[in-house]
Amino acid sequence: MNKAHPLAWHSALTSVSYHQRNWLQDRGSLTRRIQDRCGQFRVKRVFQSFSRIYGDELAVMGLRASELAMVREVYLYCGNTPVVFAHSVVAHKNLRGAWRGLSGLGNKSLGTVLFTNPRIKRTPLEFKKVSCGHFLYDRACAGLSSRPANLWARRSLFTLHGQSILVTEVFLPVILDLPL
Repeated sequence: MNKAHPLAWHSALTSVSYHQRNWLQDRGSLTRRIQDRCGQFRVKRVFQSFSRIYGDELAVMGLRASELAMVREVYLYCGNTPVVFAHSVVAHKNLRGAWRGLSGLGNKSLGTVLFTNPRIKRTPLEFKKVSCGHFLYDRACAGLSSRPANLWARRSLFTLHGQSILVTEVFLPVILDLPL
């Protein structure tokens, strides 16, 4: 039996409901989609700092373990309820280039920046179900009152002038309460 590596991300979704698939596979702006379904949308930055990144991000970003990157983490809220946890990584050297304005976003949406510039290209989405012990699960659940058994995450690279930002979005269970 050929089992996938537990750290692997996948290009196809398996064992997800239609509702989950509809949210996970949408290649448009997640920010815009949530805004369209919520009376009150907001972004709350919970972490931003230069740090080393996680192992499965190094190869995707083309960085060595010793290189620093800016890591930004936010919750996307519908009203007072967080519906998505977003984790973004930009190589330190790229903050002087294509992505120079990102360190000053504060509580503004990264999605607004990424989807308003037609020169920004996006790679295909990758998917992963994360659970307790995976850094994305643990970081996403830090702001929740209860912890689900697992969460679905997706990620892709956005590239401008040959420089990339890795955006990972972790879908919190209450997103399924929003209309399609």
